[in-house]
Amino acid sequence: MYETTTALITVRVSPSYLETQSDPDEGRWVFAYTIEIVNRSEQRVRLRSRYWHITDGVGHVEEVRGPGVVGEEPTLMPGDSFTYTSGCPLSTPSGIMRGHFHMQRPDGSFFDVEVPAFSLDAPTGRRTLN
Repeated sequence: MYETTTALITVRVSPSYLETQSDPDEGRWVFAYTIEIVNRSEQRVRLRSRYWHITDGVGHVEEVRGPGVVGEEPTLMPGDSFTYTSGCPLSTPSGIMRGHFHMQRPDGSFFDVEVPAFSLDAPTGRRTLN
């Protein structure tokens, strides 16, 4: 598990390899990642958008931006948490993801919460230091 805290918002990531959705012979490895966001602050926050920086095992970079996560823009009250699972296909058996969530405070101001860099590794693939 990977974890970091920014502005009293903790983000935990647990990645896994999806063997049944992968096809190494076709150059396709698929990974899932479960993210838990915990609001340890004393104010309500709302997740407005996400940013991902994805690097595969040969250094190819893809950037992804979009509203919310999994079709939601969750609001977290103090002490609340939100958990979701999503996926990432790669053309190599390993890679790394990092990013941030763009959050909004009750006064309308915004801040970014870091998502820790996490490794995506197929168990049968050659591991690459990303």
